[in-house]
Amino acid sequence: MKKIEFGNDASHLIFLQPIDDHDLALMNSEIEEIRKEIGDDFRLFAFLVEDWNRDLSPWDAPPVFGNIPFGHGAKDVLQEILSSCSNSENTYVIGGYSLAGLFSLWAAYQSNRFEGVASASPSLWFPGFVDDMSYKTILTKHVYLSLGDRETKTKNPLMASVGQKIQEAKVLLEKQRVDCILEWNHGNHFQDSDLRTAKAFSWVAKEIRSR
Repeated sequence: MKKIEFGNDASHLIFLQPIDDHDLALMNSEIEEIRKEIGDDFRLFAFLVEDWNRDLSPWDAPPVFGNIPFGHGAKDVLQEILSSCSNSENTYVIGGYSLAGLFSLWAAYQSNRFEGVASASPSLWFPGFVDDMSYKTILTKHVYLSLGDRETKTKNPLMASVGQKIQEAKVLLEKQRVDCILEWNHGNHFQDSDLRTAKAFSWVAKEIRSR
């Protein structure tokens, strides 16, 4: 898995983001948006995953669109990301878009290394995920959740459940006294992923700095 670094090399605030080729093409735009929100005091490590459905899924699941199933590679990817989190002087925030947003939320249940989670339009329709959240304790302090206001407008009943699932997730996090927000963006799932992800990381950074 290739790691690509952006931002200020001297910063101790580190954003960690699994990406695909589409995300990579938008990274400069995302970085500029973050700078507009919080300034230049951050670094971002982007991890280019090889197989999106396999590498970011916590467990096997059948296809929900097309014929590509979901694998169970998240554990291995998390171990690679954690290998970049060894400096105790740094503050680490994990985040991402879509399935990477789901992965980031899952990662915060597996490790206490992350100060916050920036989960933009996460795939919380993923079978069994929110149920799994209901009997586990998250190991982070700040969680940003967002969704497009048209993401539930789909003929696929599983994916259409994402609006209900993300609200259930927020309730579960608040019960554990996590600093959490759910923000609704305009548009469908394929709109403004760079801007939405930048907004997610920026919110978490501001919450960390204010406390």
